Amino acid sequence: MTIEPLRALPLDELRTRRSAKWRSYPDDVIPLFVAETDYPLAPAISGALHDAVSRGDTGYTPADPGVTAAYAAFAARRLGWVPDPERMRITGDVIMGVVEILRRVIAPGDRVVITPPVYPPFFEAVPEAGGVAQSVPLRDTGQGWELDLEGIEAAFRDGARGILLCNPHNPTGTIHPPGTLAALAELAVRYGAVVVSDEIHAPLPRAGNVVTPFLSVSDAAAQCGYAVVSASKAFNLAGLKCAIMVAADDRTHAVLRALPDEVSWRTGLFGAVATVAALSVESDAWLDAQALAIDGNVDLLRGLLEAHLPDAGFRPPEAGYLGWVDLSRRGWGDAPARRILREARVAVHSGPAFGMGGAGHIRLTLGCAPEVLTEAIERIALLP
Repeated sequence: MTIEPLRALPLDELRTRRSAKWRSYPDDVIPLFVAETDYPLAPAISGALHDAVSRGDTGYTPADPGVTAAYAAFAARRLGWVPDPERMRITGDVIMGVVEILRRVIAPGDRVVITPPVYPPFFEAVPEAGGVAQSVPLRDTGQGWELDLEGIEAAFRDGARGILLCNPHNPTGTIHPPGTLAALAELAVRYGAVVVSDEIHAPLPRAGNVVTPFLSVSDAAAQCGYAVVSASKAFNLAGLKCAIMVAADDRTHAVLRALPDEVSWRTGLFGAVATVAALSVESDAWLDAQALAIDGNVDLLRGLLEAHLPDAGFRPPEAGYLGWVDLSRRGWGDAPARRILREARVAVHSGPAFGMGGAGHIRLTLGCAPEVLTEAIERIALLP
């Protein structure tokens, strides 16, 4: 069966949505600043949610809503990894899971490595958990980005107690290779550090790429690591509140098992219902169709930049639907997103919010209609 790329919903329909993407700015602004997509929901998800509403099934989330078994089956089918559902706990969202894990594996004031440019909430999650974020920036190889293992080792040697990993990496779309992840795990075990891996973008590798879950790479990774995963980015379910904390070792599982019941109670029932449907085999074709649409938009963005902003820097992401664009040669300052919003009426995420390496950059969301992306770049290109 031939799979056709997903089509985004019409703009007039999208503007009736009440999410942050469509309520943060006036209607003359093209919103590409937040990781929400513009596609219709996967039919299995819509059906499950409609069924729940029709039955008035809006109560509390049960202890076992089927989410962990659904993720284990999805990981086996799509990621080549068979995690144990008995070593998982659910919670409201990925950052919530990150914070709850960190609270229990570091002491107040401990340093936790982050690798900018990186998802801005990382800078808040570490102090919320009582730690201090220590930046060890990604290395720019000239062809892509990679973890600075030497810098991470130096931080561990100097007393950092953990690392908050982004795998795949946001905003660059980098998939960290298995050898790098295994080396990171060895360093963490050697220095008694923990690795908490945010793998929210893992379900969406681009064509020809493979995402390796951190916990799957080695026994060392299982010993020192935790993963926090969710269907929210790949299936556009952020508002429904469901994520999964994953362990792969008896000791780390004991940490998850000891979390207060309230951590799991924060999971939304609709989030659990939607997640089970999203991670089912019935949604695989929809996910593949979305990946095709995103691949098309990545190629489109590259062509638009070459035609209209030839001095912009752009490397296609290996996973996810985010474009990380370097506009530093335009002379628009460290935060070009401000001028782009003010004068071009396009909302993009500001590079400096991602920490070191973000100056002069913007991040934009590619999960939209090609004509929307085209108009956005053409508007930006008109700025002198």
